[in-house]
Amino acid sequence: MTYPIRPVNEAEWPAFAEVLSEGFGWAPHPQESERFKAQTEFDRTLAAFDGDVIAGVTAVFSFTMTVPGAQIPVAGVTAVSVLPSHRRRGVLSSLMRRQLSDVRERGESVAALYASESVIYGRFGYGRASSEMGFSISKHGSAFVANAPTDPSLRIRVAKPAEARAEFERLFASVVAARPGRYLRNEQFWSAVLADEEFDRHGNGPLRSVIAEDDRAVRGYALFRIKANWDDDGVPNGLLKLQELEAADPAARALLWRSVLDRDLISRVEGGRPVDDALIALLADPRQLRASCADELWVRLVEVDRALTSRAYSSAVDVVIEVEDDVCPWNARRWRLSADASGAECKPVEDEPDMSLPVSSLGSAYMGDGLLAAQLDAGLLREHSAGSVRRLDAAMAWSPKPWAGLSF
Repeated sequence: MTYPIRPVNEAEWPAFAEVLSEGFGWAPHPQESERFKAQTEFDRTLAAFDGDVIAGVTAVFSFTMTVPGAQIPVAGVTAVSVLPSHRRRGVLSSLMRRQLSDVRERGESVAALYASESVIYGRFGYGRASSEMGFSISKHGSAFVANAPTDPSLRIRVAKPAEARAEFERLFASVVAARPGRYLRNEQFWSAVLADEEFDRHGNGPLRSVIAEDDRAVRGYALFRIKANWDDDGVPNGLLKLQELEAADPAARALLWRSVLDRDLISRVEGGRPVDDALIALLADPRQLRASCADELWVRLVEVDRALTSRAYSSAVDVVIEVEDDVCPWNARRWRLSADASGAECKPVEDEPDMSLPVSSLGSAYMGDGLLAAQLDAGLLREHSAGSVRRLDAAMAWSPKPWAGLSF
C-alpha cells in the first residue's frame, strides 16, 4: 500500500501526539505535551495517512549547529514513530525518504538525530557521529590535580534558574561554537531546559543553579538537581544529577566542577558529558570516575558535496570517494574531495576511486569523531589506494570531540 504524506496542522496535533504515545509508550503530562507542541514547527512535520488515520509521523527542528570550523543549518530530525498496527508496511521508509527530499529542497545539506533504537537509522544513511560519556563519581574521590587552574577574581553565586535565564543564554551563545554538535537554542528550547514542574523532576529535587563570575561578566554556570538521602546510620548519601555545566574558560570550568562535587550532603555526582570532558584531566585519581559510553548524535549527509565543503579539516587531503547511497541517489557517484587550510572543494569526477563507502560512513565521520579507520579495520569500507582512508580519517578528525549535549 501507499500512504499519502503531508504536514499536519495544529488542529491535528492530538492525533499526531497519539502516534508518538503509541510508538514510544509516551504518556506525557498535558503540560509536557503542550511544551513539545510549542517547539514543533508544523510546516516541518510529516504524517502518513491510512484513510483518516495517521499511521506514522516525523518532524524536523531547524537548527544552526556547530560542525568542525563552522556553524551551518542542520535539520534536527525528531518525533519518528509508526503505529504498532502499521509496522512493516513501508510507512517509515516512505516518511524518511520524503523527509530527506524536503530537507534537500530547503537547502540543508546535513540532517542529525538522536536514535531511540540505534539499529534503525543506518539503513537511511545515518551514521553514529558522536558519543556521550555517562559518568558517576564519588565526592570523596574527586580531588583535583595540584595544578588545576584557579582565578582569585572568580566567585560562585547561587541563583534561581528561572531568574538567571538571560545570563545562561548569553553564556551558552558565547561557547556553542567551540564544540561540533552543539546547536543554538530558541526560546522554546530554553523554556524546556529550565522547566521545573513536578513532573520534570522525576523524583528528584527542584532545578538548581550556580554561576561562576567575576566583577565584569558571567563566565560559566551549572544546572542540576539533588536527590536527598541518608543511609540507615544517618550518614548523608545524596545524589547530585548534573544537567548542564558550561564555561567560557578553564578556571571557571574547574570552579564550577568543584562547586557541584563539594556540595554538602552529597556523596555522588552523576550526569552525561563529552567523552573528552576536561573533568577527566582534572581528576587526581581518574579511576574514581565510573564512566560508560553510548551513541549520541547520528548524522546524515543529504548533499555530500555541500556538506563536505561546509566544514574545516584538520589536515590537507585529496581523495576520490565513491559514495554508495540508495536513499538519496544524487549522492551516489564519485567525488573528489580536496581540502587544506584555505578551504575545501568537492566535485563529481569519473576518476578511479581511492575508496568506496556507504554514505553513512561519511555521516559517522562528519562531526570529527574519527571513525573511518575503525570501519576500515572492521571490513566495512573498501580501500583501493593504500592509506587513503586513514588520510581522510585524519583530515576529518577534530578536537574537541563532537557532542550535542541536549537531546531533541
